[in-house]
Amino acid sequence: MKTLLYIKASPRDDRSHSHATAKAFLSAYQQKNPQDKIITIDLFKESLPEFDNFAAESKYAIMHGREKTAEQVKKWSQIEKVIEKFKSADKYLISTPMWNFGIPYKLKQYIDIIVQPSYTFTVTDSGYKGLAGGKPICVIHARGGNYDDNSPMDFQKKYIDFILGFIGFTDIKTVVCQPTLVDEETVKKAQQAAINNAKSMAAAF
Repeated sequence: MKTLLYIKASPRDDRSHSHATAKAFLSAYQQKNPQDKIITIDLFKESLPEFDNFAAESKYAIMHGREKTAEQVKKWSQIEKVIEKFKSADKYLISTPMWNFGIPYKLKQYIDIIVQPSYTFTVTDSGYKGLAGGKPICVIHARGGNYDDNSPMDFQKKYIDFILGFIGFTDIKTVVCQPTLVDEETVKKAQQAAINNAKSMAAAF
């Protein structure tokens, strides 16, 4: 039995194009892999620890072997639990809308928690090395407009691809649902195309 971790980065449910596509992916995946376990992290409902100044100070005290307080150990253990839950999965699905040409702040907060030295990446003589990769991951993007891979306005897919690659992922699959802020007929076609793509991808995931 394998575990698929689904990270939902939209606060919307029924009206979320990214989540609707993800639900189709998960349904197809579950039919193909009924023995596998699916764990969902709904980032807008999850109580994520704040990565504030105290968390940063706790991190560096532990990293550099400095004297640390019980409160610092407790704070960092909250961060570690989020990282370990992420790293313990065998496969990943992320669904995210585009907000202001980038990603929702809750997804950025989650990334800032899990991307930590010695946990998900390390620094070697030859540069950075990811420690969390070697596993399949699928990212579903929904955006109001049409953006190709060379668009200077896309800080969503480009950033996600970069940060996942940074922590070691090489098998990054993508489903894009766009455009979603146009006429109803075009949106329906875009949504259905994304769902069909997601189902096909899930069957071999």
